[in-house]
Amino acid sequence: MSKIMKKSALEYHSSGRPGKIEVVPTKPYQTQYDLALAYTPGVAVPCLEIEKNPQDAYKYTAKGNLVAVISNGTAVLGLGDIGPLGGKPVMEGKGLLFKVFADVDVFDIEVDEKDPKKIIEIVKAISPTFGGINLEDIKAPECFEIENTLKGMLDIPVFHDDQHGTAIISAAGLLNALELTKKKIEDVKLVVSGAGAAAVSCTRLYIALGVKAENVVMVDSKGVLNKKRKDLNEIKKEFITERNLDTLADAMKDADLCLGLSVGGMISKEMLASMAPDPIVFAMANPDPEITYEDAMATRDDVIFATGRSDYPNQINNVLGFPFIFRGALDVSASKINEEMKLAAVKALADLAKEPVPDYVNKAYNVKNLVFGREYIIPKPMDKRLIVRVSSAVAKAAMDTGVARRSISDWDAYAEELNKRLGYDTGILKTIRLKAKQDPKRLVFSEAEDLNILKAAQSIIYEGIATPILLGRKEKIRRMIKENGLELNGAVIIDPSSKDEDRRRKEYARIFYESRQRKGVGLSSSREKMKHRNYFGVMMVEQGEADAFIAGMTRKYSESIRPSLAIVGAHKEDYVIGMYMVLTKRGPVFFADTTMNINPDAKTLVDTTLLTAKQIKRFGIDPKIAMISFSNFGSYRHDSPKTVSKAVEILHKEHPEIKVDGEMQANFALNKELRDKVFPFSTLKGMDVNALIFPDLNSGNIAYKIMQQIGGAEVIGPILIGMNRPIHIIQRESSVREIIDMAAIAVIDAQHWDAEDKD
Repeated sequence: MSKIMKKSALEYHSSGRPGKIEVVPTKPYQTQYDLALAYTPGVAVPCLEIEKNPQDAYKYTAKGNLVAVISNGTAVLGLGDIGPLGGKPVMEGKGLLFKVFADVDVFDIEVDEKDPKKIIEIVKAISPTFGGINLEDIKAPECFEIENTLKGMLDIPVFHDDQHGTAIISAAGLLNALELTKKKIEDVKLVVSGAGAAAVSCTRLYIALGVKAENVVMVDSKGVLNKKRKDLNEIKKEFITERNLDTLADAMKDADLCLGLSVGGMISKEMLASMAPDPIVFAMANPDPEITYEDAMATRDDVIFATGRSDYPNQINNVLGFPFIFRGALDVSASKINEEMKLAAVKALADLAKEPVPDYVNKAYNVKNLVFGREYIIPKPMDKRLIVRVSSAVAKAAMDTGVARRSISDWDAYAEELNKRLGYDTGILKTIRLKAKQDPKRLVFSEAEDLNILKAAQSIIYEGIATPILLGRKEKIRRMIKENGLELNGAVIIDPSSKDEDRRRKEYARIFYESRQRKGVGLSSSREKMKHRNYFGVMMVEQGEADAFIAGMTRKYSESIRPSLAIVGAHKEDYVIGMYMVLTKRGPVFFADTTMNINPDAKTLVDTTLLTAKQIKRFGIDPKIAMISFSNFGSYRHDSPKTVSKAVEILHKEHPEIKVDGEMQANFALNKELRDKVFPFSTLKGMDVNALIFPDLNSGNIAYKIMQQIGGAEVIGPILIGMNRPIHIIQRESSVREIIDMAAIAVIDAQHWDAEDKD
C-alpha cells in the first residue's frame, strides 16, 4: 500500500467524528412530552405489548431494520488474524455499505473470542436485539460451524457474507457466461484455486445450480485435494477428486471454468492457454488477481474474465448482494436466509444484466451503451435498480418457502418504498466521481498555495478524476507538499508571474487585449493582469491548454468570477447562473439562481430554468422544477409573483417538455401530498420536486445558506452554468471534499463540452 493511500485512509477515518457510522434518533425529542413518550412513563406501554406478543418488537422497535455485523477478527480482508479491534474499521465499513445501498441500520460487534462454541453462545444471547446477523471475517473452518449452528438455533437470518456473498454474485456471472459461451452447466469442468470459506461456498452453490461434483477440482496452497492428501479437514474432504491430478497446472488443462479465490499470480499464461475453448475465468483475489486482466487478454481472445476490481470489466463485488439480500429478508421478517432466497438473488442479478442499461449507468461508466456480453455479465454497483430487483426477489422467495412472517401483496408499492429508502444516499456524488474518472481532464487550480487545494489535488490524482494544474509559486507549493507529506506526482505546477512563463504570458496578454481593447483595456494592463493566476488560468482554458478551471477558495465570489466573465464570457447569450446541489434525506434538491442575477425578469427566470434542467440531466436525474414565491398561483398580485407567473407561462408554452410549475410557496413545492390536495390542477401533480427556481438572488442565496448551516444538509456548489467554457467558482474556505466534488463536476462539464457546448 502506498504512502498516499495510508495517509489518506488514516485521515478519512479520523477526521471530524472518528469512525464511519453514528446513531441518529428517528422520533421527535425536542419537548418534555416527546421525552415522556420516548422514555418513562410512555415507553412502558410498548414494553407490555411486546411482552404479550414478542413479534410486536418488529412493530414498536428498530429490530426489524437492525443487523449485527459480528466478527472476531480472525480473517480480516487480506490481513489475516489481526484481532477484533483491528477488524473494527472493516465492520464499520460494512455498516456504512448496508446503510448507503439499502438503508439497513447496523451495530458492529467485535467479539474477543476464538472458541466457536463461545461465539455461538454470545451471538445467541444478543440476538433478540436484531432482525438479522451478518457474520464477517471469521476464519475457516470455524466459520462453518458457527453459521450452521446459529442458523439452527435462531429465528432471524444468519448470513456469513464472506462465504455466500461472493458465491451469489459470481454465480450470477457464471449463468450469464455459460449462456454467452453456449455451454451446459452440467458439462462444465470447474477448477477452484483456493479452499477457504468463499471457495467452499461458491463451489457448493455452483453444484446446486447444476455443476457435477465429479467435475470439480479444488486446489489449496499444498496442491489438489485428492486421495493422496492426509492433511485434509472434514470440509476439504467434501471436495476430494477421483482424478489423478496434483497441481493447479494439471487441473487447468481442458477446464471450462476457473474460480480464483486464493492469491495474486497463481495462474500463469500457460495455464490459461491450456484451458478449453471459450474459458471462463473468475480471478477474484484482491487487490491482485490470480492472473492480471492484461495477461489474460493477451493470452486468449475467447476468455470471459472477471475480477474483484472496479477498474476492469465484470467486477464481482459483494455490495451487489448482501445489502439487498438482507433488505428483502428484513422486509418480510424472515426467520432465515435459505438456499431458495440465495438462488433468487442469483437469478435476479443474472436477469438484470441482460436488460437494457439505464442511461445514467452508461454515463457513470463513460460508455455509449453497456450491452449484455463478454465484458458485461454482471450489473454495475451504481445501478439503482438493484435494490428493487434483488430485494423483491429475496422477499418473494422467503414468502414462497414459508420463512416469511410478514407478506407483501403490492409489489409496485414495495418497489416505490425501496427507492425512497435511498433518500440522502442516492449515490449521486459517487456517480459524478465515477463518471469523471472515466475520462479525466486537465483541471486548473488558481489558488494552489492553499493547503486544502493541495490535499484535494492529491485525492484527485489518486482517484483518477483529473490532472491538476497548480498555479502559484513553485518553491512554496513544493515546500507545502513536502511539509505536509503529500504526494502530487503527475500534477503540473506553473508560476504565471515567473520568467519561465514570459512568452506565454505575453501571448495571453495580446489575445486578451485584442478582445477587450474597445472595452477600456490597454495592452500594458493586459500584460499586468496575466501575472494574476485567475486571469492566467482562465486563459489556459480559453486557449485549449487546459480543460476546466476552479477558483474562489481565497477570494470573494465577485472577485473570482470577474476574470472568467472578461475572458470567457457567457455561452450564446450574456447570461450565467449559479446552482447549488443540496443533499437532503429526500434526495438531491437543486437551488437556482443563488449567486449571479440579483433581480431577474421573466425571461431571465426562463433561462435559469432551462439551464438548470440541462445541468441536472447531466447528472442522470429527471428534473422536476418548482418556481417558488411568497404567492400561490396568483394569490398575490405583487410584481415579484407576477414575474414568476409570467416565466411559468412562457415555459409551458415554449418548452412543454420541461416538468415545471409555479408560482408557489416553498412548502407546497416540497410537500407533494399538500400540493396535490390544495392545487390538484398543478402540472407537477404526483411528482417529487427536485429543483427550486428562486424569484431573486436574495431568496436563493439565503435559502441555501440556511440549509447549509442549520438544515442538516450537505451543500455542493455553486455550480456555475452558462459560461462559454467549463469554469467553476467554489465557496471560500471550502473543505477538501467539497473541492473534490466540484472538481468532478468541472470534469463532467469538460466531458460534455465537445458534444454540447461547441455546436
